[in-house]
Amino acid sequence: MNADLSFIDEIENVIVHGAADRRSQILARVTDLFVLGSPRLSENDISIFDDVIGRLSAKIEQSAQVLLANRLAPIANSPPKTIRALALHDAIEVAGPVLTQSARLDDATLAEIATHKGQGHLLAIAHRPSLSETVTDILVERGNRDVVFDTVENRGARFSRLGFARLVQQSESDEGLAASVGARPDIPPHLLLTLVARASETARARLEAANPQAKKAVGEAVAEAALKVQAEVLEEAPGYAAGLAIVENLQQSGRLNEQALAEFAKCGAFVETSAALAVMAELPLSFIEQAMVSDRSERVLVLGRAIGLSWPTVKEILSLRADKRIISESDIAHALASFERLRTQTAQEIVGYYRARARIKSVRPA
Repeated sequence: MNADLSFIDEIENVIVHGAADRRSQILARVTDLFVLGSPRLSENDISIFDDVIGRLSAKIEQSAQVLLANRLAPIANSPPKTIRALALHDAIEVAGPVLTQSARLDDATLAEIATHKGQGHLLAIAHRPSLSETVTDILVERGNRDVVFDTVENRGARFSRLGFARLVQQSESDEGLAASVGARPDIPPHLLLTLVARASETARARLEAANPQAKKAVGEAVAEAALKVQAEVLEEAPGYAAGLAIVENLQQSGRLNEQALAEFAKCGAFVETSAALAVMAELPLSFIEQAMVSDRSERVLVLGRAIGLSWPTVKEILSLRADKRIISESDIAHALASFERLRTQTAQEIVGYYRARARIKSVRPA
């Protein structure tokens, strides 16, 4: 289809000499032609309309520009230069419909507008059907609370790791935003952990309510965060470095064995017991420390069975944890049955998995 602009002479005359109301009337007729014929227009036709509509709309009342923006915004092949001019308009009433709907706007234009325009423009962009990481990075950095919240709620938005990190930081003082960020299925696990670890008890409950499917993951994140904090406190305790040195000397002299481990546990030497277990199980000390401060005994039982410890030694380790009030004496009695049922091969396979996971974490980029 060729653009039927048979009244082109009249258009030119109106552009040069016409009053604002006459320009608006002609613009409405040209826009009608475009809207009706848009599915069949060639790029050359669109270029002609783009030139005419752009010139006509440059000097018309804002109310007419608003009407034009609302008519062109939903059309996929709208005149690109006109769309860009409308999107850059300072009045959000004009720019808003285009910023929210128009498929003609590319990331570069959206990024430019998000960088230089006000919060109304940013909020309109936040409501687009899809948003790239390039655009959301700017929205998260420059946007006010409404902009950021609506961007997070937009399931067509994609966020970079930097964008998610900023969102987690902003969520510290905003429980509603924290729940919304935590409900996103694409949030990186380590940032979910950070988000939950920093959340208040109320915010944590909202996180779980906002994403019921992730409730187990959230619970694990909370537990892991708590264990990490406990391990960090342990590292700062008096005698920590000295305890590690004792175990290292025993290892180098070939005297680190089950008897030494049992003696450490019997004497209540928590640091030395953890360090000895780490060496004997060939696992990072941080992993053993988290297992030792956990309120569950399964990992200790698995480690004991895998490296061939006897029940009396394992019981001494569990009793040490009971002295620290990590588990109760009654739990130790139940642990014996679990330890006896646990096959050595199964325990060794589990510890092999622990070692493999620890190796992956050790080489993962920061």
